[in-house]
Amino acid sequence: MFKNKTQLLFLFLGGFFITNALVAEFIGVKIFSLEETFGFKPANLKIFGFDSLSFNLTAGVLLWPVVFVMTDVINEYFGQKGVKLLSNLAVVLILYAFVMIFFAINLSPNGWWDAESGLRSDPGMSIASMDLAFRRIFGQGLWIIFGSLVAFLVGQILDVFVYHRIRRVTGEKKIWLRATGSTLISQFVDSYIVLFIAFYIGADWELGRVAAIANINYIYKFIMAIALTPVIYLAHYLIDRYLGQELAEKLKTEATI
Repeated sequence: MFKNKTQLLFLFLGGFFITNALVAEFIGVKIFSLEETFGFKPANLKIFGFDSLSFNLTAGVLLWPVVFVMTDVINEYFGQKGVKLLSNLAVVLILYAFVMIFFAINLSPNGWWDAESGLRSDPGMSIASMDLAFRRIFGQGLWIIFGSLVAFLVGQILDVFVYHRIRRVTGEKKIWLRATGSTLISQFVDSYIVLFIAFYIGADWELGRVAAIANINYIYKFIMAIALTPVIYLAHYLIDRYLGQELAEKLKTEATI
């Protein structure tokens, strides 16, 4: 089916990249407390004059750092063209998924499924309206969807640009600098764009509050980008071992063109 290892590698990396981006969009409807998850008290930070700010994050932040790490790995072996192809494909598939969910939301629910929930044997697990729950969970606001997609595309373009700029200076050395450095910069911009579009434009929030919450989100993303740096080296090791040194070096050289 696949003529060589290069095609199989691109398929695997691309599939994993797109899957993480798609899942991150859908699980992002859940807001969770990072502190309470680990049994800590809320941070109650004060930023730009806004008090009681804690790490209340969308569940999507669990996967977006992985997406940007995958961006750097794909960038290393398949260059800007590979990243742009997969980024554009991811956006198209995410939009397609949202359109399909929109139609699913507007289907007339079966009476038994909606009212009885299928869980009446355990009252503690009953849901008053399954259809309402379905709508609330999957029916994200249009501004949030738009903001997320714009932030994703801008972040990807910036990540690729910074990655190659650093690579021109350092050459093949210091993978951590170009990978983690490009991620830190692109995630900073991503954090502001998505909240600015979704809440400043879409919900008329105060700009200061949006900026304060964006800072909280970026602190988490900053820590995760640093923490995931060893994963980048592991990915390089496994890919080089799979391709063989000669083919790996050939792909890396072609990726810079």
